[in-house]
Amino acid sequence: MLRSLNLSFAALILMLLAACATPPPKPSVDYDVEHDFSGDTKIGFYALSGSVTGNNPMQLTDFQKDRIKEALGTALDGKGYTLVDSARDADLLVSWHLNTVEKQVVRTTSSPNYGMSMGYSRYNRYAMYNCYNCMNTTDVQVTDYTQGTFIVDMVDPAKNRSVWRSVTQSKMKGEMLKDQATIDSAARLVLKDFPPGAVKTAP
Repeated sequence: MLRSLNLSFAALILMLLAACATPPPKPSVDYDVEHDFSGDTKIGFYALSGSVTGNNPMQLTDFQKDRIKEALGTALDGKGYTLVDSARDADLLVSWHLNTVEKQVVRTTSSPNYGMSMGYSRYNRYAMYNCYNCMNTTDVQVTDYTQGTFIVDMVDPAKNRSVWRSVTQSKMKGEMLKDQATIDSAARLVLKDFPPGAVKTAP
């Protein structure tokens, strides 16, 4: 009996671990195939970076924007790039913006509701339960959430045009922008495939 309980407990732990191991959203990446990324070593920040758009845009504070900027800078530094303050000294300029959209998920589930009554059955003339009294109960659950789309561009300052873009989407929670570690992880994820052809590292 004890062995059976231990096995059941172990199975429960494995199920919980599997539920927690949800992979992060994979970013969608596109780039200008004619741009030579091999000579880009110095990166600055685009002056007009940090806008927020959408049907219900979040109002980011200056320090929240600083957290995102710091996270992107740390991720680029980890890839061996030199961060510069002046756009004149930069080979590329990193630009980011956030799009937030309010969405709604409606889930409908049905379950049979068996009534108790006397009824006729071919096997039991006075069956207490009979399907002539069955009715479906419909349960409707409505969930509101904010979908955030995080977009990062690498801009060629000489041409003033984007040459690389990464886009990732996820459901946003209010605590996300308060935790620097969470923002750092998101920055590493969105820059995972930069530059094109680079060795991929885990987020």
